[in-house]
Amino acid sequence: MNREITQTHAGTRQYAVQLSATRRGARLARLLATEQLRSWGLPLENAALVVAELATNATTHGRVPGRDFRLTLTVTATDTLRIEVTDARGDRLPAAQAPGDGESGRGLLLVDALADRWGVASGPLPCKTVWAEISFVR
Repeated sequence: MNREITQTHAGTRQYAVQLSATRRGARLARLLATEQLRSWGLPLENAALVVAELATNATTHGRVPGRDFRLTLTVTATDTLRIEVTDARGDRLPAAQAPGDGESGRGLLLVDALADRWGVASGPLPCKTVWAEISFVR
């Protein structure tokens, strides 16, 4: 597991970690994100749920054997938390869908409800990054 924490210009803070694309990696993403946000003194609940959903999607739908996923948290000077999860399946773009009768399919609906905005960025090949932004007031 490679971790990096950086304090960049103008009050922007960033944390990034590379994790195995497994259920264990997805759980660890949520735990590490929670601890990092706690150390920054930021609200945890919504962000932890968004991280959990995006990491689970990366390990379920974006998994390529032998390839990891990356979690990046960035706090900007404008009091916005940007959560990014990058996986190795750029050919499988996510889309929110109406839930069916099954136990899955609600993750991006939850992300949409908790985040102020979210989206997908393609590349670098063969990867994609699913991101969500949550604004907060200190």
